[in-house]
Amino acid sequence: MSNLTRLTAGDAELTIDPEHGCRITGLRIGDTELLLQGAHFGCFVMAPWAGRTENARFRNGATVHQLPVSAHAAPHAIHGTVRDVPWKTAQVTGSTAAFTTELGEPWPYEGKVTQIVELGEGSLTLTLGVETASDSFPAQAGWHPWFRRSLGGADVELGFHPAWQEERGANHIPTGRRIDPTPRPWDDCFGMPDGVDVTLTWPGQLELRVTSRTEYVVVYDEPEDAVCVEPQSGPPNGLNTLPRLVTPIDPLEVSTTWTWRRL
Repeated sequence: MSNLTRLTAGDAELTIDPEHGCRITGLRIGDTELLLQGAHFGCFVMAPWAGRTENARFRNGATVHQLPVSAHAAPHAIHGTVRDVPWKTAQVTGSTAAFTTELGEPWPYEGKVTQIVELGEGSLTLTLGVETASDSFPAQAGWHPWFRRSLGGADVELGFHPAWQEERGANHIPTGRRIDPTPRPWDDCFGMPDGVDVTLTWPGQLELRVTSRTEYVVVYDEPEDAVCVEPQSGPPNGLNTLPRLVTPIDPLEVSTTWTWRRL
């Protein structure tokens, strides 16, 4: 962990591991760590797709591509290709940083993913870009943060008002139907057409608000020790059901801002 990038602003400290997927390994507010610790946790980038891609296949025009099946999500491919690969550090200041990584095998197209990180005294803004200089391809991007369920007291409370929930089939892929939100626990995608806006409240400790201009968010609150609130540019299996084409003149860009206050 000696090559971590550290950003600070006020009493906030952010640590990023460029060599292992540009994963945010920690967000500490004063003495309080908000993210679950461990090699597979923190907050990782999902690109060039987010969530599951059904049967690890997607179509671009007349061409069908086969992706590697993810062992823990078989028969699907999950969460993209960049969360475990090395990224290059493009720029670092005291409170901002920029990183890039190249797309390639097992993704069938060349391209580049950029993550820009901006830490403030009471906020964190993350911006992802997916671009190509040659062939066009469908893509998605988003983040998968693992927030700690408890900060030394009661469990976190979630506050949000989605317009719909993507009905999840037995294979964990959306069926295409939009339904009224069901009771938790969730491993589900929700639609918020005015933009993602989810508040996590740790009673007596901290309130954190996750916002994004994108209208899709996956909420995963089944684990005993974590809650995940994942803004992403499209629903699971979106490479097939809601493709967003990245072209040399039209990259994909998505951002999210987390703001917090002590209670």
